[in-house]
Amino acid sequence: MSFTDQARAAKNASRRLATASRAAKDAALNAMAEALLADQDAVLAANAADIARAEQAGTPASLIDRLRLTPDRIAGMADGLRQLAGLADPVGDVVRGWTNANGVRVRQVRVPFGVVGIIYEARPNVTADAAGICLKSGNAALLRGSSSALESNRAIIAALRRGVESAGLPADAVQLVEGGREVTAEMMAARGLVDVLIPRGGAGLINAVVEGSKVPVIETGTGNCHLFVDASADHDQALALLLNAKTQRPSVCNALETLLVHADAAPTFLPRALEALADAGVTVHGTPAVVAYSDAVVPATEDEFDAEYLSLDLACAIVPDLDAALDHIRAHSTGHSETIVTADLAAAERFAAEVDAAAVLVNASSRFVDGGEFGFGAEIGISTQKLHARGPMALPEMTSTKYLVTGSGQTRP
Repeated sequence: MSFTDQARAAKNASRRLATASRAAKDAALNAMAEALLADQDAVLAANAADIARAEQAGTPASLIDRLRLTPDRIAGMADGLRQLAGLADPVGDVVRGWTNANGVRVRQVRVPFGVVGIIYEARPNVTADAAGICLKSGNAALLRGSSSALESNRAIIAALRRGVESAGLPADAVQLVEGGREVTAEMMAARGLVDVLIPRGGAGLINAVVEGSKVPVIETGTGNCHLFVDASADHDQALALLLNAKTQRPSVCNALETLLVHADAAPTFLPRALEALADAGVTVHGTPAVVAYSDAVVPATEDEFDAEYLSLDLACAIVPDLDAALDHIRAHSTGHSETIVTADLAAAERFAAEVDAAAVLVNASSRFVDGGEFGFGAEIGISTQKLHARGPMALPEMTSTKYLVTGSGQTRP
């Protein structure tokens, strides 16, 4: 089937999904979970073929781990689908409503986008997550995974489609888009067939889609996340937040990438922090002032302060004051998540007001910037743009709105 044929089939399926009841969608999600578990052996065999190919190609171990599926990970994917079934359905929610003096009633209600194209890298668990989130929010999904996970994605999609169809909804609500770069280009040009594109992956992928797409794009951005240790910070608290944000899971977008330390805090805080980071296996890339504190610090090049390492590496600088920290963040932030550790209420309020990011944290780890941690349930990614959705994109963010205007024959004078 050509991509155009797939997109048309998805458009037809989206019309069914737009009017499907919550009960029908939840039944499909539960059936998708059961089908995934029933096909576990086939999914693992397909994943083993992807892993073998990746190992032959010399793929780094960290990327192979992201690609790898296990029975526990498949069980987690199935649990995620079941959890989606337990969440409230956003479709039909009234965002706001009123009745005008002439008796005309106006309501703004949530509706699905229609067809959502998702272009993503490596992790095959995203396939189940994205399919489930799209279906729950009434959208058909065209899933463009990376070639490294092709066999895994084929097996996962086959199970999910069988589950959707067994629950009485169209199987074409969930489709895998295969092919070379020309197919990605077709997706980005399919305005009118694809309603929204969402890229998930590294900066190269996201920039290519944002710059090349004719279809509206919701940008799930990269995370060059900063932590600023203010002069008044509690050093025990700052150290705990630093280690959690950097080391708890370094390969994700809400992990810490840059540490900024107020000059007044540096003499007592930095030696402790550098020792703790070294013990945790973190390589610190610092300015000359930071290098002076430890031989273990690697001199940082200027472009490293724009880096999303996604590894146990951390850029570090000493700044003279809050203004300098704010200037540094303005110059280098990707607008994802920025943190201050402080006991000064005025500093916290200035930081919160002046930092331009999807999430600003005061005395809390950036690892909390996640749909599940926010209490939203599943998410499709963290949006760093300013239109439509910003921050964790949960079910409501996977909808648009329309106005319903109801009268009893009124005409405009």
